[in-house]
Amino acid sequence: MGYIYYLMGKSASGKDSIYKRLIENTGLEKIIIYTTRPLRNGEKDGADYHFVDEKEYEKIRSEGKIIEERLYETAEGPWRYFTVDDGSLDEKNGDLLGIGTPESFIKLKDYFGKDRVRPIYIEVEDGERLERALRRERSQNEPKYREMCRRFLSDSEDFSEEELGEAGITKRFENKDLSQCLKEIEQYLAHGYQG
Repeated sequence: MGYIYYLMGKSASGKDSIYKRLIENTGLEKIIIYTTRPLRNGEKDGADYHFVDEKEYEKIRSEGKIIEERLYETAEGPWRYFTVDDGSLDEKNGDLLGIGTPESFIKLKDYFGKDRVRPIYIEVEDGERLERALRRERSQNEPKYREMCRRFLSDSEDFSEEELGEAGITKRFENKDLSQCLKEIEQYLAHGYQG
């Protein structure tokens, strides 16, 4: 069976860096989800996300291909993130790695079965996360500080202890040091999922 490993953590927890390194180091294949938000500096359509507009989203939705979706009312307007049953998540494609929230993790487990979808949860102390988010936003051509703050605050709800418990997430990886965090995750993957 090809497993779906699902990486989760609050904004600026290092998910993107961990995701890229796990893809490079482990042989896991990317799950590329869809979004209606604009590209950020350095992102590429089809490599980071499938960037679509509302019209394309509505077409995919009408075809019944959306597995899970999230709508964020941002300071820049509504942004959608969604996983599509487009054939790329088939078991024959081997072990896959995706990124999302506890809510989207639950929906993937419901769709594919709890034995196939496995969590990887990243934690970072809130003050450190805020510093990282600010550095990242300053590097953008057009920083969106209001959206950065909105995301930081909404993560308290999306990643609450209640949400994590409902999703069945018990194992956590602290990302104080990226190399050490990656080593622990890779050991976890190598020794099999333990819940």
